[in-house]
Amino acid sequence: MTTLSDIGVAAAINISSALLFFVAFAILRLQPWNDRVYFPKWYLKGLRTDPVHGRPLVSKFINLDWRAYLGSLNWMPEALRMPEPELIDHAGLDSAVYLRIYLIGLKIFVPIAFLAWIVLVPVNCTSTGLEGAQMKNITSSDIDKLSISNVHRGSERFWGHIVMAYTFTFWTCYVLLKEYEKVATMRLGFLAAEKRRPDQFTVLVRNIPPDPDESVSELVEHFFLVNHPGHYLTHQVVYDANKLAKLVKKKKKLKNWLVYYQNKLERTSKRPEIKTGFLGLWGKKVDAIDHHITEIDKLSKEIVEERENVTNDPKAIMPAAFVSFKTRWAAAVCAQTQQTRNPTLWLTEWAPEPRDVYWRNLPIPYVSLTVRRLITAVAFFFLTFFFMIPIAFVQTLASLDGIQKAAPWLKPLVDIPFIKSFIQGFLPGIVLKLFLIFLPTILMIMSKFEGYGSISSLERRSASRYYLFNFVNIFLGNILTGTAFQQLSSFIHQPANQYPVTIGTAIPLKASFFITYIMIDGWASIAAEVLMLKPLIVYHLKNFFLVKTEKDREEAMDPGSIGFNTGEPRIQLYFLLGLVYAAVTPAVLPFIIVFFGLAYLVFRHQVQRCKIYSEQINDD
Repeated sequence: MTTLSDIGVAAAINISSALLFFVAFAILRLQPWNDRVYFPKWYLKGLRTDPVHGRPLVSKFINLDWRAYLGSLNWMPEALRMPEPELIDHAGLDSAVYLRIYLIGLKIFVPIAFLAWIVLVPVNCTSTGLEGAQMKNITSSDIDKLSISNVHRGSERFWGHIVMAYTFTFWTCYVLLKEYEKVATMRLGFLAAEKRRPDQFTVLVRNIPPDPDESVSELVEHFFLVNHPGHYLTHQVVYDANKLAKLVKKKKKLKNWLVYYQNKLERTSKRPEIKTGFLGLWGKKVDAIDHHITEIDKLSKEIVEERENVTNDPKAIMPAAFVSFKTRWAAAVCAQTQQTRNPTLWLTEWAPEPRDVYWRNLPIPYVSLTVRRLITAVAFFFLTFFFMIPIAFVQTLASLDGIQKAAPWLKPLVDIPFIKSFIQGFLPGIVLKLFLIFLPTILMIMSKFEGYGSISSLERRSASRYYLFNFVNIFLGNILTGTAFQQLSSFIHQPANQYPVTIGTAIPLKASFFITYIMIDGWASIAAEVLMLKPLIVYHLKNFFLVKTEKDREEAMDPGSIGFNTGEPRIQLYFLLGLVYAAVTPAVLPFIIVFFGLAYLVFRHQVQRCKIYSEQINDD
């Protein structure tokens, strides 16, 4: 059972790791060779150049100005300084609304924590309910004395918990209502100020039925001219152009090599040569520039021929099309209504942006979509409920008793107070986090198999499944396994009518695990987010092995986006934990508040990074 000292050790480790990440970020972001990683948007906008020209050799890689490190943590107040309207212009409305979710967490849980610690904690800690429970073999720790489990059954003190539960609920609903009004106003203002886009007037039509007398293009045009007269504007059918896409990609690659050799000629004044064999390792030596110009001309002709083949080949036309209307109202009506008596044909939905289309899923038939989603639902069910078995097993091995049973020779080491506290307060959360590393990828593959036609739909579907998985395996799974297994002796020696009492007493005792999980998954992970370790490593690997031209460098330093399919489910889980344990174990709330505050600071920096340091770096 996790004790206060174990949680203290876990908190100290997480705080130390967070500070270590911040210090590492402060050092890495000041190095000239990392400038493109931490300020990518400014480079992509052409507002920033490499700060290495005219410097000594060492200064091109290492910042030797010690004064720059004194203000290395200035990014924290600067991240909070940008006004929200400017943030929307800089990073978009989605980023601003995403950040407001963390603000909602602070607005909800800061007042709740204040009331809970003022009212409920004194009520709980002055009771003696767990002293009697110890006689019934219900294990508990010091932190559980702050929970509702320490209150005697039938005590008048429960009225305080009931009143506070209703107060917390009303306050949460009030904050959500006000925030929904605010976000709705922001969205309407954003749409009113935004320029018109083609996707706002366009509908995606899928499962177009075949017609022996008309082509797909003619059929679409006739259908919408008849059913939407006066509103239909134009359409574009979807083609299977995979071969054409490969040729275009190959031509793009050759053009990049041509630019590389032309730059090389300018630097050296000597025409470069290459071998025409495999990977340029053998074969006839030819002029590199002339060779690539010739290959590009050949590919251009092949692309023209392939484009004509795709256009004229009926088999290349997919049963899907983008249909545009003259007004947004007409597009909205078409996207939200059934077009024919048969609900499986002429399926319509809002067209995603061109960058958001997942082309591979557009031609999937309706019946196939239904079968795919049934298969995915069954697979997700087994993944969710059978995943609990290895998690419970490994977490049992990661416990103090499990380690002593599996490796008795480690008992002297485990008995050391610090090691013991680390195992009980830190190791189970790490094991659980490691088990979930590949889960987002698996869920995204399942969403793609289902057949959704846009990347945003795939992310939303993956996010909803991720939350359900977290709810079952992290929340319910740890509560049920933690209570049913730990309190097994109580169940054996008690009558059946006492089981609900035992479970109701033991569920709040699992709060210590969730506290350590919040510190590991929340504090440490969010602090590591600011480092951008993965983009940093990927950029330098690409820059060393793959980058040949400035275009390659721009692609290598792609800033990417916040992972919605992983970040949003985590927020929902912490809202769930906070609202469930607010009136039960208020000791959880401070840890959740720290998470929301730290996440708001870090992600506000991430969505606006590359702007807050511009003046300082340019002055250097």
